Amino acid sequence: MKRRFLLALCACTFVCAISGHRSLAATAPKDATPATVEAYKTMIEGLDFLDSQDFEDAKRGFIAPLGEAEKIPAKNGGYAWDVTRYSFLLDKDGNPSPAPATVNPSLWRQSRLIMIGGLFKVCDRIYQVRNADISNMTIIEGDSGIIIADPLISAENAAAALKLYYAHRPHKPVIAVIYSHSHVDHYGGVLGVTSPADVKAGKVRIIAPAGFMEATASENVIAGTAMARRAQYMYGSLLAPSPRGHVGSGLGLRTSDGFTSVIPPTDSIQHDGDSLSLDGLTFQFLLAPNTEAPSEMHWYIPELKALTAAENCTHTMHNLYTLRGAKARDPLAWVRALEATDERYGKDAQVLYGMHHWPVWGNARVRELLQKTADLYRFINDQTLRLANQGETMLEIAEHFRLPKELNRVFALRGYYGSLSHDVKAVYNFYLGWFDGNPAHLHVLTPVDAARRYVEYMGGAEAVLKRARRDFEKGEYRWVAQVVDHVVFANPANREARELEADALEQLGYQAESGPWRNFYLSGAQDLRGYEPGIGVHKTSGQEAAMPPELYFAKLGIRLDGPKAEGREMRFTVDFSDFKEKWLLHLKNGVLHARKINDAAVADGKPVDFAIAASFEQVFAAFDGRKPGEAAVITGDREKFNTFRSLLVRFDGRFALVEP
Repeated sequence: MKRRFLLALCACTFVCAISGHRSLAATAPKDATPATVEAYKTMIEGLDFLDSQDFEDAKRGFIAPLGEAEKIPAKNGGYAWDVTRYSFLLDKDGNPSPAPATVNPSLWRQSRLIMIGGLFKVCDRIYQVRNADISNMTIIEGDSGIIIADPLISAENAAAALKLYYAHRPHKPVIAVIYSHSHVDHYGGVLGVTSPADVKAGKVRIIAPAGFMEATASENVIAGTAMARRAQYMYGSLLAPSPRGHVGSGLGLRTSDGFTSVIPPTDSIQHDGDSLSLDGLTFQFLLAPNTEAPSEMHWYIPELKALTAAENCTHTMHNLYTLRGAKARDPLAWVRALEATDERYGKDAQVLYGMHHWPVWGNARVRELLQKTADLYRFINDQTLRLANQGETMLEIAEHFRLPKELNRVFALRGYYGSLSHDVKAVYNFYLGWFDGNPAHLHVLTPVDAARRYVEYMGGAEAVLKRARRDFEKGEYRWVAQVVDHVVFANPANREARELEADALEQLGYQAESGPWRNFYLSGAQDLRGYEPGIGVHKTSGQEAAMPPELYFAKLGIRLDGPKAEGREMRFTVDFSDFKEKWLLHLKNGVLHARKINDAAVADGKPVDFAIAASFEQVFAAFDGRKPGEAAVITGDREKFNTFRSLLVRFDGRFALVEP
């Protein structure tokens, strides 16, 4: 069934905003220490910063700057996008500026490349708008209309990108939109380039890989609140742009803050090798499920010799595990998808364009990037398992794992978004889980209980801090952060401990080559230094509306306070007037069961305590405890309905990450 579907939670949990950071006499960011500056020398050893190929590629085909798209107003006030805040990445003449001491030189280089934005010609009939969001919007010119691939996160940004394109190219109508995969930065701005009315009328096709709608919802709704909070750290939405703050995310500059939605696909690519003729061009699809996203696909246009591998082959090492939280990804599925793409299309392709970053041109370079990216993930997979099978643990493997020089020196494989350390841990976890086999680690104390005992064993907070300060002066920031974290968890009010841990996290952030690592470190330091933890509240970038009933009831079961529901049993039905579906829900044993029933009566003939008949939005509001829910028709025992509603927890996403 095709259902109207506006996500209440962003599918990549990207869009997180601050609603009133409340300062508590916060300490300002500090300079890089000599130890951090010295550390850069080892980190960038072997990298050729004189190699200008990426800069030439990033500028190739330039047509026009972003113009109005540099600063895009949001529908609900403020700005959905403001690239002008990152002018510090350029010098007064608009040229790339040298790396400051507070940013890893390799990450600074990546951010400078990302700042090269505007409208670009990729090849005949293919154009891209870059740096109008964290992702690229690709416009493919058909005979009579245009096909848009991946319309950014926000409708405001997508509309601005399309306006920029139309200012320099013929004003052909949008006849199709392609979603390369099921993350919000690749579909969320769809209402900026088309409308549900045009899709319903058959004027515009929406094309997506198999399982797209299920993946957009299920990957993030179930644990969406936790992901949203962690995403605030990962994408640095709590940080101000500056050389001591936010400089980018490695994959793109940052995430936009506009209106996010999704229009369900009209065409689903169900089989690997499916082909579609779109307005005079042939699109040959290769399905790549369970790679960077659960639902993802690559495609090749033979008439243009143009290939995309979606987000599976960009100019960064990607995440085999994303720090915002998600299931670990299958590294070999990723490898197989890239190898199949190279085998099927590599011999003919002349350009490889991505949904992030800049293209590469020439058959030899296209194949080299595909093959080396596949080799990167296979090396991480195979060598992690080799060491695990020799008895090494996850932390031990990640500590000394190194890439061969022929991979390590390639800028496109550097850890700007993923990192070698957490990708190795992802592989270990994918195959072996969290437990390392040591029974002492099987049932450890909670962080607070362990912290109090650690601090007591080490002679108290003052003794710990005295030693930690000496280690900080020696540049041992990882250890300082680790040990002082115990002091903070034992007593979050210890301002001296908070400041010292913040100082250590800050230096680790400055040293980080990965944008998300930098953002995590600096966000944690900022919270410790005087911002009330968790005050950044997740702001939905679309209006709350319908999700598939089966997923909604799964989410409702997660909201159920199981211990509070102990000993209670009740049954009720929900009859959706808009979906023409009836569901039976049964609360027992602290668990909520839900199943669709086909007939008008309850299938097993047992009585129900109450019944609800309403639209999905009214049901959503009724269980959320808001007034619009009163429009729902509730029959039977109203008191039991109120009791059930009282058992539901509301998630606000304001929990602390760097303290209890």
